[in-house]
Amino acid sequence: MLVIAVIILLSYLLGSIPSGLIIGKRFYNTDIREHGSGNLGGTNTFRTLGVKAGLIVTVMDILKGTLATLLPLFFDSTLHMLVAGIVAVIGHMYPLFANFRGGKAVATSGGVLLAYDPILFLILVVVFFISLYISKYVSLSSIIAAFVAFGYTLFTGDVPLIIVVGLLMIFVVYRHRANIIRIKEKTEPKIKFM
Repeated sequence: MLVIAVIILLSYLLGSIPSGLIIGKRFYNTDIREHGSGNLGGTNTFRTLGVKAGLIVTVMDILKGTLATLLPLFFDSTLHMLVAGIVAVIGHMYPLFANFRGGKAVATSGGVLLAYDPILFLILVVVFFISLYISKYVSLSSIIAAFVAFGYTLFTGDVPLIIVVGLLMIFVVYRHRANIIRIKEKTEPKIKFM
């Protein structure tokens, strides 16, 4: 029981690492929460600090989810990998180290799936970029990828995966609710590099 508690705590703390805040302040002397959408995730980092910083933050956020999901294996614990993963996503959305103002759950959720089902992760990367190329909306592409992920899980027969990806999909849609309104009002920013 103690080992499970330690894994859950470590997963939350891993998820709570504010990659965008660290990269912004350490290398750009910028608090990205004061710019753009005010979000700590990769998209706002891309918009505020540029492609290099955006890529670094996105990779860091993915790896948080991956590492947390693998913790039960490291500790040889009976805790399901996906439980540790979803705790990390909650940490990313509500980080202890950034006044509980975090990202939108996309990259860290991807990291969870990278650890648990790499094929699904690769499918979602392809879906995301196809959607991004067509729509030019990062937020819409993230939501579409979340729905595709859930649809995929329904054919796996893996009940824990279905439940956790269903929750991740809800997280992603909920965290993008303002973006959905802006898309409807045609005020959501579009990317310019594709």
